[in-house]
Amino acid sequence: MADIKMNVITNELLDEKCYHIVHPTGLNIYVMPKEGYSGAYAVFGTNYGSIDTKILTKDGTVADIPEGTAHFLEHKLFESEDLDAFARYAETGANANAYTSFDTTCYLFSCTGDFNASLRILLDFVQSPYFTEQTVAKEQGIIGQEITMYKDVADWEVLFNLLRALYHSHPVRIDIAGTVESISEITAQTLYDCYNNFYNLNNMVLAVAGNVDVDEIVKICDELLKPSEEFKFERKPHEEPEETVQNYIEEKLSVAAPIFSLGFKECYGLPKKTLKDKIATDVLLELLAGTTSELYNSLLEQGLINTSFGFEQFAGFGYSATIFSGESKNPEEAARQIKAAIKQMRENGINADDFERTRRKLYGRTVMSFNDIDEIANDLVGAHFDKIGVFDDIDVFRELTVIDVENILKNTMREDYSALSIIKPIE
Repeated sequence: MADIKMNVITNELLDEKCYHIVHPTGLNIYVMPKEGYSGAYAVFGTNYGSIDTKILTKDGTVADIPEGTAHFLEHKLFESEDLDAFARYAETGANANAYTSFDTTCYLFSCTGDFNASLRILLDFVQSPYFTEQTVAKEQGIIGQEITMYKDVADWEVLFNLLRALYHSHPVRIDIAGTVESISEITAQTLYDCYNNFYNLNNMVLAVAGNVDVDEIVKICDELLKPSEEFKFERKPHEEPEETVQNYIEEKLSVAAPIFSLGFKECYGLPKKTLKDKIATDVLLELLAGTTSELYNSLLEQGLINTSFGFEQFAGFGYSATIFSGESKNPEEAARQIKAAIKQMRENGINADDFERTRRKLYGRTVMSFNDIDEIANDLVGAHFDKIGVFDDIDVFRELTVIDVENILKNTMREDYSALSIIKPIE
């Protein structure tokens, strides 16, 4: 076994244990064994997503790369000169997938048997890039069709229309897959350059949860991980104006009823929110628009929303927004009433009993998430890239106060920095 650093992180309240291993190759590994579980889930991720549109060249300069390259690279990495990764997983019975988000790219699998063999496949293909001009050209056609198809997916289009209304220059306004024009500029060399920049084990993390043995995982990592050079690229904040681009954007598609996304721009080129900020925002949104809130039930009774209505805090490096979305017979009126409810809550303050009830509800939901191995592994990846501890959210929930939530309310969801995106039916 290689010379490794292993730290055991425990939480007595949850009776949970997580192993954090810093491998000599530079990879951070998190393992949370779950006795009595029949399956296991693993995620191998890199801190590289669609917002990363620049790379560090060999001569030390920073160069632009085509929009959509991270997503394109994710697709191509499953291929090899011989058998592609999906075909190899078929032999072990594992279910494999991958995704590219704004900030990360992750490769994952779940299985109920032969975990070690599936882990070997994961570590092998992610570290074995194989790109040719011929395979790149073929993929340009496939992803080009995918991009065109998503232009007709109303839920996707209403979100990106909103982001283009909120953000002037931050790459979060760009479709994760890029455009047909931008991906046409991708070459095999582009993919190798991006791979060599970001698929560096010092910029990656492996997270595993379920019926697994930590020593076996370390043994496989010792066998297959390839040492990386020092990781040198650093994300820089984008110059993003405070104001929105526009406060209204509309498109018509083949939908049965109008859908909308109402967004409030909240973070102007700054690094990510703190964990306390995020949890306080979750509590605030549940208080404001959760299924037991006055706003939700009033909108529902008026027929201004249905059960598709939802909300989220949309945050990452240099961007943050609060978004409300759903289907509505009158999106403009639904948006007006959401804004009015925010104003009223700001004027009246937050009821202490309502806060405590909501805090306990979300705290309980967080505790229960440690029973879901998929969620555990994905959260371990997110926690690592956010530089927070495995169980930090439990501690924050326990210590959160109504004042923390009121401070978020004072500084977010400002109407002057909002935009409404609507998709209406084609007449």
